Amino acid sequence: MDACVKNLIAKLGLVPHPNEGGYFRETCRSTKIIEATRPGIDAPRAVSTAIYYLLTPDTLSAMHRVHSDEMFHFYLGDAVEQVRIFPGGGGEIVTIGPDIAAGETPQTLVQSGVWQGARLKPGGLFALMGCTVAPGFDYADYEHGRRDELVALWPDQADAIAVLTPVDPAVKPTASPDSR
Repeated sequence: MDACVKNLIAKLGLVPHPNEGGYFRETCRSTKIIEATRPGIDAPRAVSTAIYYLLTPDTLSAMHRVHSDEMFHFYLGDAVEQVRIFPGGGGEIVTIGPDIAAGETPQTLVQSGVWQGARLKPGGLFALMGCTVAPGFDYADYEHGRRDELVALWPDQADAIAVLTPVDPAVKPTASPDSR
């Protein structure tokens, strides 16, 4: 790993994300609480949460979905390709980055229930982003994507799903050179 990236991880206090990959640190959790956020969830949630999130060439954000809206903010580094698969079918790739003239976006919303995963664009060294979640993130609202299940539901998205899902769900998500 590049020394600059190691320094950034240390300075921001980032740690490996336990579920989806990459590095993160929660930076804010609202002290305001709301009750149920969706049917079947009767536990209270923070109104919002925020994290730093960092991707490197050897990490990725594995396919997952949460039951809250997520707003991604680009801060520093290289562009990220974010794959989204919609509950009703279809999908898209959004490029999160600083080059607005090239079609990149520095801020983007992933709506509740949308499957998503991300990786650096080829050749990138790192990307530092933020993610604000409302209602606030809770691991009870996180669902990790399994390749076989996602491909069965969205066969037309099989290539994108394969890149962003480990074959064995027990394997920690990392990017491989041949996945680019």
